[in-house]
Amino acid sequence: MSVAVRYEVISIFPELIEAALQVGLLGKALASGLIELVCVSPRRFTSDKHQSVDDAPYGGGSGMVMSALPLSAALDFLAAEADAAGRARGQRILLSPAGRPFDQAAARRLAQLPALTLIAGRYEGIDERVRELVDEEISLGDFVLNGGEVAALAIIEASARLLPGVLGNQSSLVEESHAAGLLEYPHYTRPRVFRGHEVPAVLLSGDHAQIARYRHQQALLRTRALRPDLFARVTLSTEDRAFLAAHDAERVR
Repeated sequence: MSVAVRYEVISIFPELIEAALQVGLLGKALASGLIELVCVSPRRFTSDKHQSVDDAPYGGGSGMVMSALPLSAALDFLAAEADAAGRARGQRILLSPAGRPFDQAAARRLAQLPALTLIAGRYEGIDERVRELVDEEISLGDFVLNGGEVAALAIIEASARLLPGVLGNQSSLVEESHAAGLLEYPHYTRPRVFRGHEVPAVLLSGDHAQIARYRHQQALLRTRALRPDLFARVTLSTEDRAFLAAHDAERVR
């Protein structure tokens, strides 16, 4: 069985990545060879006794900046490994708040690539000149993390789970949140009645067409209520518009 995607992570805390990928479905995918993980610390490419990968910023300011030399050396090392193995080098992705927001479409795109090189920064940021060495920048969102490791793990999980064989039930990929631009419909399991709330009767009917229609309609309602930004991008069918109009009219009554 050939590896579907090779994940390379440049991080000063490789143990954070390695530990997270030892459990669950990704741990099984790694053990079975469906995915490959290589973590490289830029400290390997330093020459001082403290293995320093950061320095004070030119021009002054608070905090420290990750140096260009160790990061670029780590990238060169991975590229040389790829050349020696006859592989194309990984798509170089800098995890950065200035990057393009990560979404399900990006996960699908990255899952098609043979190798990803994820650069997890730390401190106040990285030397600006490293940006010239990367292919793209990706952000998890408009918030601040201590480093890029969490973002790297999110990208690995979101893309790896799309690969054949990683999930036990591939059909669930079609139904889950964001797969069709909508949030996922509500789920129910036993007991049938919980604190006075019953499972919707349609789910007990055995009519699969009706159940599919109900779930789609619930996904529409949930997305409109909770994520109007997503809902604005959804292409509604004539049936969808009629359902929403009838639903809104019923609420007014």
